[in-house]
Amino acid sequence: MALAQDVMASLIDKFLVAVGLIVLIHAAYSAAQHRAYLRLTEKDFTTLPSDVLVQTLTGLVVACYGIVRVVGQFREIRPSADLEGRTWDSMSTHVAFYNLNHRGKLLMADVD
Repeated sequence: MALAQDVMASLIDKFLVAVGLIVLIHAAYSAAQHRAYLRLTEKDFTTLPSDVLVQTLTGLVVACYGIVRVVGQFREIRPSADLEGRTWDSMSTHVAFYNLNHRGKLLMADVD
């Protein structure tokens, strides 16, 4: 029973993402149509109509909510999680910073 509820919740969340993206695409199309209308009527562009703005904000909120729900559980960010079990001496060794090609080899070269 719990598995069926999880699958249904996942489908609803994916549906919310799809609806949010479709609403955003429709808002973009409406904005483009409004700009084309203003060009035809030779009016100045001041702002988008309020319905396009409401559509954009609604689509953004629905899509973001669906994406957060689809992604799953967030984990806590703890900087100490990577450092657990390491000694103080091993924390300062970074292999990526080793440079073995340095000027010292020229000082030790045989001078013949």
